[in-house]
Amino acid sequence: MAKRSIIPFGPQHPVLPEPVHLDLVLEDEVVVEAIPSIGFVHRGLEKLVEKKDFKQYVYIAERICGICSCGHGMGYCEAVENVMGIEVPRRAAYLRTIWIEMSRLHSHLLWLGLLADAMGFESLFMESWRLREKILDMFDLTTGGRIIFSVMCVGGVSKDMDSGMLKAIKDTVDDMEKDFRPIMETFLKDYSVCARLKGLGVLTRDRAMLLGAVGPMLRASGENYDARKLGYEAYNDLDIQPVTAYDGDCYARCEVRLKEILQSFLLIREAIDKVPEGDISVPVKGNPSGEFFARIEQPRGEAIYYVKGSGTKFLDRFRLRTPTTSNIPPMVELLKGCQLADVPLIILTIDPCISCTER
Repeated sequence: MAKRSIIPFGPQHPVLPEPVHLDLVLEDEVVVEAIPSIGFVHRGLEKLVEKKDFKQYVYIAERICGICSCGHGMGYCEAVENVMGIEVPRRAAYLRTIWIEMSRLHSHLLWLGLLADAMGFESLFMESWRLREKILDMFDLTTGGRIIFSVMCVGGVSKDMDSGMLKAIKDTVDDMEKDFRPIMETFLKDYSVCARLKGLGVLTRDRAMLLGAVGPMLRASGENYDARKLGYEAYNDLDIQPVTAYDGDCYARCEVRLKEILQSFLLIREAIDKVPEGDISVPVKGNPSGEFFARIEQPRGEAIYYVKGSGTKFLDRFRLRTPTTSNIPPMVELLKGCQLADVPLIILTIDPCISCTER
C-alpha cells in the first residue's frame, strides 16, 4: 500500500494568481483527496451594508474584486433597482452591457496569459497581456479607471460615452480581433498545449450539473446555459448564443473561454451599432423596501446578488454567490486521481477568483 502524505498547496505558489489554499492528500504523486480552506482574504464586505447606505454601497460592491468589479457593481445595482421598481434608461442598459463585455475580454485575456505562464508558454503570456492593455486603455478612456470604474449607479450609469469614444472602442475591438485570431489558433493547435490539457480534469455534464458548476466550466461539459440569455440589460436586443464544448476537460474549458472572447467582440460591435440616444440615469427617490435576487453572467459564470431592505437608507442584508463559490466543489472532485504536477493546471482552467469568494 502506498504511503499517504498531506502537503499544503497555496496560498503562495509560483503558478497561482489567487491565494487558493488546499490540503492535498497524496499517495506517491497521485492526489486522492483535496481539502479546500476558505477565508484567507476574508474582508467582511457584506457587513458594510450597516455602515454605507444603499447608494454608497455600489462602491463597496465594486471592490469585492478588481477583475470582476464592473459586474459586481452592475449586479448589485440591478438587485436594488428591482426592489425599488426603477426602470433604467435603455441607453444606460446598453452602456452597462458594453462595459461588462469589455470586462469579459479583460478577464479572459488575463486568464489566458496566466495559464500560458503556468505552462511555460511565455510568448503567449506576453501577447495576451499586450492585447489586454488595449481594452484597459478603452476603460481608461470611457471611465477614467483601468480596474475599478465607479460608473455604475442605482438608476443607471454616472458617465456617458460620446460618439468618439464608441468609435474608438469599435476600432480597438476590430484591431484586437485581427491580433487575437492567430493567437487562438496557435494555442488550440499547439502540440504541447494539446498534450498537456486534453483528457485532463474531465467533468461530465451530469457531474457538472450535480455539483453546481457554472460558466465556462459548465458549458465546457456540454450544458447550454448562459445567464445572459435571461435578457437583462441590453442582452434581449443582442444575438447571444452560449458557447459550448463537450469533452469536459481542461482543453474544452480553454476552448470555451477563447471562443467567448470572439463572441464578446461581436456583442460589443452589435451593442455600439444599436445604442440609442437618451438619458443615462433616472432620479432615485425613497429607500429600498423588499427583497430581490438578481442574476448575471460574470466572466467566470453566473453570479447571484441578494438584497433586502426595510425602508431605510441602509440595507438589512446583501448577499452574493460568486461563480467560484459554485465551481470549488467540482474543482475538488477533478483533483482526485490527478498527478501532483497537474494540480496547478486544473485549478487555472477553472479560473478561480478567490477575492470574490472570500469577501
